[in-house]
Amino acid sequence: MQQFLTQLRVRHYEMDALGHVNNAVYQNYLEQAAIEHMEHLGFTLDRYRQLGGVFVMRRIEIDYLRPAVAGDTLEITTWIKEMRGPRSPRRYEIRKQGHDELLVTAEALWVWVDTKVMRPRAIPPEFLSIFEPQCQPNMAS
Repeated sequence: MQQFLTQLRVRHYEMDALGHVNNAVYQNYLEQAAIEHMEHLGFTLDRYRQLGGVFVMRRIEIDYLRPAVAGDTLEITTWIKEMRGPRSPRRYEIRKQGHDELLVTAEALWVWVDTKVMRPRAIPPEFLSIFEPQCQPNMAS
C-alpha cells in the first residue's frame, strides 16, 4: 500500500451552523488529496490529456467520527486499494495534525473516463505499472 499524506488548514467559511466543518466540505478535502497524490506521481492534468482520460469520483462513503474547526490543520492520508478495469477504489483517513484520533474515514470509487466518448474505459497501463504492485486484493481496508 503506497500511502500519500497531505495537509490543509480549515478555513472559517467551511464551518456549519454547529461551528465545525460542514460535512459536505470533506468531499472537497478528499478529492484534493487524491489530486495531489496523483500529481506527486507525475499524473498532472496535462498528463491526463495525453492519456485521453480522467479519473472521476463515482461513489463515496464517509464516516464522520469527530469534528474539525476553523484553524485546525488536517492531515489527510490516502491510498489506492486496487485498479481493475476502469475502477479504482481509494481509502482516506483524516486526523488533526499531531493527533492519532481519526476524524473521518472514507472510501471513494474512482473511475477512469475516456474524455472523447465520456464513457468508462480500462485504466491505462501507465497507472497500473505504478500501482499494481501495491494494490493487493487481500490488503486491509
